[in-house]
Amino acid sequence: MTHATTMDSDDTIAADRERFGRFFLPGPTEVRPEVLRAQLRPMIGHRGKAMEELIAGMQPMLQSVFRTTRPVYIASSSATGLMEGAVRNGARRRVLSLVNGAFSERFYQIALACGLEADALRVPLGAVHEPEAVAEALRKGAYDAVTVVHSETSTGALNPIAELAQVVHAAGDVVLLVDSVTGIGGAPVETDAWGLDFVLTGSQKALALPPGLALGVAQPSVLERAATAAGRGTYFDFVELEKNIRKHQTPNTPALSLFYALAVQLEHIRAETIEGRWRRHEAMARRCWAWVDEMRERGVALEVLAPPGYRSPTVTCIRLPQGTSGPAVVKALEARGYVIATGYGELKDTSIRIGHMGDHTVEELDAVLGELEGILAP
Repeated sequence: MTHATTMDSDDTIAADRERFGRFFLPGPTEVRPEVLRAQLRPMIGHRGKAMEELIAGMQPMLQSVFRTTRPVYIASSSATGLMEGAVRNGARRRVLSLVNGAFSERFYQIALACGLEADALRVPLGAVHEPEAVAEALRKGAYDAVTVVHSETSTGALNPIAELAQVVHAAGDVVLLVDSVTGIGGAPVETDAWGLDFVLTGSQKALALPPGLALGVAQPSVLERAATAAGRGTYFDFVELEKNIRKHQTPNTPALSLFYALAVQLEHIRAETIEGRWRRHEAMARRCWAWVDEMRERGVALEVLAPPGYRSPTVTCIRLPQGTSGPAVVKALEARGYVIATGYGELKDTSIRIGHMGDHTVEELDAVLGELEGILAP
């Protein structure tokens, strides 16, 4: 009897690898075929020794990615789950939310939904938060927690997290809760050195994994609050997450197949080094920004939304010439075999977003930029 080629054969993986490099959404990102194949491994008991060995084996590299000596939580959820967990465990009564886009707005709305008093400190789309303005807001209000998005995926703006952490901690007993969903793995993040009280990411962004895992690090400052937080909930109870991760376990049934994928991807990151990964993302971002400048010199009125010095190395939001439709550009590019995103929310019709993150290279980015050039400047 003959058998058809299996979906995870070497030939299939090689073919998939040849097609890699055409998917440039700002999440989910393209995933290596061998990382996808890891999910086909058989099930194991999630309360047994094999599972504990799997989690224990990943912790050192996860700590390297987050630049921390603290244990890294692995939750089977989207990053939004740990955003809610951050608020429920880390905030006591009143939250200051730094809002400069759709996902920082989500953090603010989560604080309200959790029954906390919350104020939004807003800046225009594409802008970032200045430490002096945050310090002034903290002086005026009795806040005990600040939420912020490191890399705002909707605008491509990169908040100065290290400087913001300094002014937050200078305000007294205030913790900084950081969404670094499109930061971790692509942009420098020094969890311990910068004093980030809680920082989280999602699997489907710069880590280049399928969606479904959220990863985070809690400092003792947040765990102390969690221990007495009456409304910290069950699924994202940091006390339980901390207790279990120290035993190389999870409080709830884990998405085992995604854990397999994570283990394989961490080996790729180990080989590249996290510093090498940061450099590659910066190189892709700079190439994208330079291309925008080149197009403008040719008379195509493109503009990077975020200001110089505060641009994310993982996603760029590009304003289009007046009268050019974001959805139309995305559709035309898709017809050429490449995927990018329109602007987000109110920016949808006037801009596009390119996710240059994960395992992509400058050469692959050049290919998509070349196709965009053919659309915008035929």
